[in-house]
Amino acid sequence: MRAVVTGAAGFIGSHLCEHLVACGDEVVGVDALTEFYAPSRKRRNLSRLLGGDRFTFRRGDLLELPLEPLLAQADAVYHLAGQPGVRGSWGEEFAVYLERNVLVTQRVLEAARDTGLRRLVFASSSSVYGDAEAYPTPETLRPRPVSPYGVTKLAAEQLCETYRTVFGVPAVSLRLFSVYGPGQRPDMAFSRLVAAACTHRPFPLYGDGGQSRDFTYVEDVVTAMRAAAFSSWSGVANIGGGSEVTMRHVISLVGELTDPVRVVQGPVCPGDARRTAADITVARDAFGYRPGTGIRTGLAAMVRAQRASRSPLVAHPGAGHQ
Repeated sequence: MRAVVTGAAGFIGSHLCEHLVACGDEVVGVDALTEFYAPSRKRRNLSRLLGGDRFTFRRGDLLELPLEPLLAQADAVYHLAGQPGVRGSWGEEFAVYLERNVLVTQRVLEAARDTGLRRLVFASSSSVYGDAEAYPTPETLRPRPVSPYGVTKLAAEQLCETYRTVFGVPAVSLRLFSVYGPGQRPDMAFSRLVAAACTHRPFPLYGDGGQSRDFTYVEDVVTAMRAAAFSSWSGVANIGGGSEVTMRHVISLVGELTDPVRVVQGPVCPGDARRTAADITVARDAFGYRPGTGIRTGLAAMVRAQRASRSPLVAHPGAGHQ
């Protein structure tokens, strides 16, 4: 399959590019290398792909690039580009989220209208649910995001559904639940926790640790994305990790894998949902999704990657992605 991946230098995007190339696909990766976090880290994410026969990287802003010729030869487009992060989406920064999550998505969909794409896979988010009315949460439940970030992801998802219904764009929106793994974005909880544990520093925890998430390992996510692209199904589906775990339990597991973690508790941040849990029936029935990595196994991989990144014998973090 010939694929275009937007947001290719990000955490999930770079893992996806590696997965697609390993499966034999030809991949064009596109990324603006924005400064939400260090562009040097994003470039490092692509280090194992650059120079390969089946991967081409193109740097550019999706609001400015000529997208029609970029998508014309693609069988599948994986649209992962966007502005991440719940906490930063309040106030004046909302304009950035609107531009990078909504306007960019609309432009990608416009370019996809007449290309004959086999599938367009959009990376949506469990943030669209906010504090859900039921758990595990099915796709049929009314979304009610509790952050501006969640609002923009829901708007982008609804654009995908509108273009699918009106113009026949074969869009799949995958609501990703708390994706983690080696090279996770540096501001995210697991990344901060593992880094703190491996360097014997205190870990700042937002809230009391009783908040729970359906944590999903990144390799399960990218496998699901490709499976969705190869299926004949389109619509909206949850991608969860198969079990709901509290942050308190995660801290305990990391302490068992390293040393006990010293926690510094802080206030709950606006926009953070108390709980998430995915009903993955739709994804299972539509394209065979079954998460295969348990939370302890996934955390152990993050610990190994963190330790390797600090070793003087290792030039790169190895699995560093986001």
